[in-house]
Amino acid sequence: MAKRILVVEDNDLNRKLFCDLLKAKGFEVEPLADGFAVIERARAFAPDLVIMDIQLPRISGLELIEALKADADLRAIPVLAVTAYAGKGDEERIREAGAEGYLAKPVSIMPFLQAVTQLI
Repeated sequence: MAKRILVVEDNDLNRKLFCDLLKAKGFEVEPLADGFAVIERARAFAPDLVIMDIQLPRISGLELIEALKADADLRAIPVLAVTAYAGKGDEERIREAGAEGYLAKPVSIMPFLQAVTQLI
């Protein structure tokens, strides 16, 4: 059975790119643009990995990572954070929130796929 990945990204082009790359590698992918639906969708989809944009409208990806990690049913799912904000201390804050992986945008294809492979 294919591994399942929930892709949380509000940018249409980035979301499509991530999903197309992952589908080409044989993953089952669930795209999601709205951060407010993350917990509900994660429960329904039961992903093996969540790829989380940090800079989402209306809610922070950091808050969503913390919510996933605070949920007994979802906390074991690894999170790969992707963000355009790669300033000093950002990776540390993101990892403290619970993300197991971190990539700065723009994301290159090979490092992206390597990070996904390491976390699944």
